[in-house]
Amino acid sequence: MLSTFQIGRSLSMKGCPYDNAVAEATFKMIKTEFVQQIKFDRLEHLTLEFSDYVNWFNKLRIHGTLGYLSPIEYNRASLKKVV
Repeated sequence: MLSTFQIGRSLSMKGCPYDNAVAEATFKMIKTEFVQQIKFDRLEHLTLEFSDYVNWFNKLRIHGTLGYLSPIEYNRASLKKVV
């Protein structure tokens, strides 16, 4: 699938696991919530749908560990506490 859409893999170097758990969890969510739900006919279709998914993921999706806020709302609330 990566070669079909001319996407290159990018993973951490061996022995350098920074953000690996976060990346793996994110990839799993993308696969189960996005990739496996839609059949893409063209790269433009994938690009549009993925853009919508990322918008939802960052701005609308609430998460229990973030106090049932979206990631954007959580970041804004955190910044207000600092300032």
